[in-house]
Amino acid sequence: MQVRELAVPGAFEFTPKQHGDDRGLFLEWFKVDALQTATGHPLTLAQANLSVSRAGTLRGVHFADVPPGQAKYVTCPAGAVLDYIVDIRVGSPTFGVTDVVRLDSVDRRAVYLSEGLGHAFVALEDGSTLTYLCSTGYSPGREHGINPLDPALGLALPEGIDFVLSDKDTAAPTLAQAEADGLLPTWDACRGYVAQLANAAAAADRG
Repeated sequence: MQVRELAVPGAFEFTPKQHGDDRGLFLEWFKVDALQTATGHPLTLAQANLSVSRAGTLRGVHFADVPPGQAKYVTCPAGAVLDYIVDIRVGSPTFGVTDVVRLDSVDRRAVYLSEGLGHAFVALEDGSTLTYLCSTGYSPGREHGINPLDPALGLALPEGIDFVLSDKDTAAPTLAQAEADGLLPTWDACRGYVAQLANAAAAADRG
């Protein structure tokens, strides 16, 4: 499995090795050791989600309060999406920076987003399916959004598409509004929480 750190600190791309023959193919789409080597701690699995979207669907930008936040490991077993990772951590040296990875059923890549990062995607094909491994469960009062069409985000969205957004995402605040309202996680809180996870993992390894 190849691992690449993205432009946003705390986000990684994983490209699995695929083994194919005349029957089909096999791959290991998640390996805890590869993730732990990249992040310094394992992913505690609390919930697994699946979404299916028609072409042009734009979901996000979603994030959760930190602590505990919600780390995500995301892949696309069917169809294709452009997956966006946004640094919304106030005080981060890369605050406002966005990276994008194409997730599809060809390369079968996955992305990992650390606690406190914003996540969005746009479906490029009908039936585009995403699976998420999540470190925490759904908690409505702790989850928030930013309008993905906010020009300040600068998402590299494909042209010529009439995007389909939920009412909730359409009504979500801009990045500036979310910051002014105190909704965004801070760089220090995120770093501190991830450091706690890494320390706990190191203590467990020591036995």
